[in-house]
Formats: sequence, C-alpha cells, structure tokens
Amino acid sequence: MNRRACALFWSGGKDSALALHRLVAEGVRVACLVNLFEGSSGRVRFHGVRAELLRAQARSLGVELLQRPVDAEGFEATFVRVLGELRERGCGGAAFGNVHLQDVREWYEVRVRAAGFDHVDPLWGRAPEGLVREFVALGYRAVVTSVYLSSGRTEWLGAQVDSDFLQAVQAAGADPCGEFGEYHTFVFDGPMFTRTVGFRVGEQLERDGHRFLDLLPEVGT
Repeated sequence: MNRRACALFWSGGKDSALALHRLVAEGVRVACLVNLFEGSSGRVRFHGVRAELLRAQARSLGVELLQRPVDAEGFEATFVRVLGELRERGCGGAAFGNVHLQDVREWYEVRVRAAGFDHVDPLWGRAPEGLVREFVALGYRAVVTSVYLSSGRTEWLGAQVDSDFLQAVQAAGADPCGEFGEYHTFVFDGPMFTRTVGFRVGEQLERDGHRFLDLLPEVGT
C-alpha cells in the first residue's frame, strides 16, 4: 500500500487495536487516531465508553488522538469535515477496523476516496474467529462494554476477551468479532501500550436496545 502518513479511525475496541498493531507491523506511519463520539453523551456510540478513557488509551499508546463530537449536524458532516482536517495535517491514508460488512466498508471507502485519501482496511476479509484469536495471542486485553440485546448476552458484560469468551460467543451463534453489533469492547492493555489504562466498573445502563457497562476513569487517568 501507499506509505503516506495514515490516520486510523478509532473506537477504542479490539478491532481498532488490532488494526493499529497490523499497520505498525507493516511499516505504516500512523500519524494519529481519530475518534468521533456522541456529543450529547460524551461516549463512543455503541461502545458506551467515555471519551476521556480513549484519551487515556492514546496517551499510553503514544499516538496523537484527534477527537471530535458528533452533534445535531450528523455523523456524515462531521466525518467529511474531519477528512479535511486530516488532509491539512498531511495525512494521505484513512484506515479502519472493518472485517466483513461490505455496506459499511463501502460507505467509508466512497467518501475517503472522494476526498483524495487511500482507503486502508488491514483486517478486511480475514476470518473473524482468527482475528479474535490473534488479538488474544498478541497479549491484548479488552473488556466487553456493551451488548445488543437482540443478539448478544447480558452475561458477557464485563467479561475479558479471551478463548473462553470466544467460545461463549460462538456457542450463542454470534459473529466472533461481534460484527453485527452483538458486543463491543474497550482495550486497556497490550504490547503497544506503555501502561495499563485504569478504570473502575460502574453501573449498567440500557438504551436503544443495548445494555452498557459504564467504565469510570481512575483518578489521574
């Protein structure tokens, strides 16, 4: 792929972390992480993770984080505006953690290429089970922060992503990577982190068909 500086769109979850790991291993210069969060809640949509915890992730990773709220103007308008910011910063590529949902990939690819960027998907087309096993084998640690009540399991909340968790997801007939929203995660440690991202477990919340586990930043995080 083109070796121009790349920006990685970042949710703070396992797929984002594995995408970053692969990009760096391939010699791609990841200039910054980009996180678009809900302005109304101050949290990452679907993941339910507080925006400040992603800032703690970025500090531990040693990668600049470009964080922008999505408000009433909508996701697409914010996304396109951020692409303009990235162009001004000298980025030539935009990377994502997409695995196998073609419609999602196409939505991003059309807009990224229209803005003159290389579109990069380091996980694309890989077997979901293999990606989860790779994530675990590399030594990354993630906690389940949300489940989609129609296809996930509430008992998954707070579980760490490991071989036992993968087995439980497969036994439930869900996508191993949670590509259909069955579950979402927050990565708090791993080989690219300089220190563990501390958090405390808060209450469970339910909204829009999802149940969330609130993670509270530790004092000083």
